Amino acid sequence: MADFNQILTPGDVDAGIINVVNEIPEGSCHKIEWNRKVAAFQLDRVEPAIFAKPTNYGFIPQTLDEDGDELDVLLITRQPLATGVFLEAKVIGVMKFVDDGEVDDKIVCVPADDRDTGNAYNSLADLPANLIKQIEFHFNNYKALKKPGSTKVTHWGDVEEAKEVIRESIKRWNER
Repeated sequence: MADFNQILTPGDVDAGIINVVNEIPEGSCHKIEWNRKVAAFQLDRVEPAIFAKPTNYGFIPQTLDEDGDELDVLLITRQPLATGVFLEAKVIGVMKFVDDGEVDDKIVCVPADDRDTGNAYNSLADLPANLIKQIEFHFNNYKALKKPGSTKVTHWGDVEEAKEVIRESIKRWNER
């Protein structure tokens, strides 16, 4: 398997078009993570069925969030994407998130070329309000059976705030 951190850049952050590697398909209970040390996907754990991912879940290559992992992405598509699929995605916002006391932000994206929606999603305001509520509920509660209260969505940020989070994560990657 290719090492995505070797073959892909983060993308054109200023233009709001980034490279994303999908780890977890929407609807999956499998917590699949990119293992940077062996350049492969690894099943970390199986979550309870009630906490299936509400969106595709992936990462931006050559970035590091404050938790030490590649910067996470919530990728909105009509159908689930398989693990290992990579694509160009358009940044539409950021979900500011704290997990066990660590910053663990999630960049919210859609495919850069989404002919199904006519490229209709350009900001979080363009998404259905109920989808935002479902995502927030999921992330506020997905660890509730094991560690109640350990996760918190602190706020939702716009495209510019998301780009700044990405830039900071690229800087951390380059300084490692």
